[in-house]
Amino acid sequence: QVQLVESGGGLVQAGGSLRLSCAASGSIFRHNVMGWYRQAPGKQRELVAVITSDGSTNYANSVKGRFTISRDSDKKTVYLQMNSLKSEDTAVYYCNLMVVTMNYWGKGTVVTVSS
Repeated sequence: QVQLVESGGGLVQAGGSLRLSCAASGSIFRHNVMGWYRQAPGKQRELVAVITSDGSTNYANSVKGRFTISRDSDKKTVYLQMNSLKSEDTAVYYCNLMVVTMNYWGKGTVVTVSS
């Protein structure tokens, strides 16, 4: 049974930084994609950033240059370093793991950016 547990959310002022972590447990095929999605109140869930098992990354245009995704494959952990946070970054952030056709989600961590 694969489980994803996020941590690192919280309240921060605009311009500040936060680092999210997501630890995966269970048996995971080594070729996979891990990533972060977010859902703001009243909006659909959207992609923030993803990283493949070989280190290729992709970012939403809205976070390019401010957020950095990384992973520690040995620890089955993915990180999201968020800098220069804006009020529009306020959302629940979800960790995602895609393995072949299986899609796993964490329960989410809340990020609130005050202006």
